[in-house]
Amino acid sequence: MNAQSKILGREELRRRVEEWRSAGERITLANGGFDLLHVGHVRYLRGAKALGGRLVVAINSDESVRALKGEGRPIMPADERAEIVAALADVDAVVIFPELDVRAIIREIRPDIQAKGTDYTAESVPERDAVAEYGGRVEIVGDSKDHSTSEIIRSRLSPKGAPKRKP
Repeated sequence: MNAQSKILGREELRRRVEEWRSAGERITLANGGFDLLHVGHVRYLRGAKALGGRLVVAINSDESVRALKGEGRPIMPADERAEIVAALADVDAVVIFPELDVRAIIREIRPDIQAKGTDYTAESVPERDAVAEYGGRVEIVGDSKDHSTSEIIRSRLSPKGAPKRKP
């Protein structure tokens, strides 16, 4: 399956999730801005996929990234971020969403598992209430939060923080 065919609209995503569930598969949802894909993102998505079943990744729209991260963000437009994430083997579907959090998508597809990165605890996940409404569970996955797009941008813009390149 090519990357473009994994990028779905909301209605198409609901149908696909229904098909997967009918086939007895579990659904895991991961979400984020995924601006400037880095190893922390890859490890997060790999951890989410390791929970089993199909992995759906919800990507914040340009407007919601800007509202959450500020002017100058995102660096890359949503359609490009979606295509890059969809190209990863662990990812089964990608959807772009305009809301500031994923509660609406959680309520639409009712994932068995909501996977969040290690910058959260199960108690601090903002959407845990929506997951609890239908008996789903929240799991924390990925490596320690040593990588972030914001930090990469800061270190590249600051001469003192820029990593040394090998000759």
